[in-house]
Amino acid sequence: MNARRWTAGLLATVAAVALVGCTSQGREKTCTTTSDGIIECAPDQRSAPPRISGDLLTGGTYDVSQARGQVVVLNFWGSWCAPCRAEADDLEGVYQATRASGVTFLGINVQDQRDKAKAFEEGRVTYPSLFDPSSRLALDLDIPPNSIPATVVLDREGRIATVIRAAVKQEGLQPIVERVAAEKPASR
Repeated sequence: MNARRWTAGLLATVAAVALVGCTSQGREKTCTTTSDGIIECAPDQRSAPPRISGDLLTGGTYDVSQARGQVVVLNFWGSWCAPCRAEADDLEGVYQATRASGVTFLGINVQDQRDKAKAFEEGRVTYPSLFDPSSRLALDLDIPPNSIPATVVLDREGRIATVIRAAVKQEGLQPIVERVAAEKPASR
């Protein structure tokens, strides 16, 4: 019973922390949460870019700051996750439909074995994935590893625009990505 209470408390805390991510300089910023649990922050409501870097699943390293100027769609997934398998084709569809407008995708594989993760990706998606077996990146973005799949859309300045804590479908994700891609960059 204590474990259930602890888990419920942890999930409530994580949800609160996710909304606190939309604060700036002591003034509370508000983001909206849709009826299906999607958190969206207007450009003037977004916090500083998160640091996301690590080893790619297929070798080499990647730092998301290299993609500044592009919209970046981060998808947290695991080969063992049935909803992750179900959304893979939809993610690839949105990637193909939006990449010409300055959108890139980056998977982040959590709590997995490299060989199983590579086998999962083969023939499903063409964008790269970071290998994060300890779920450090997920936790840094307040994505509990047991709540994947999750998708985070970063604007062209690298700030979190949208958080989706559920499996996505192309018809739901694509308009969100297109809306963020169409935003005018902030003047400096």
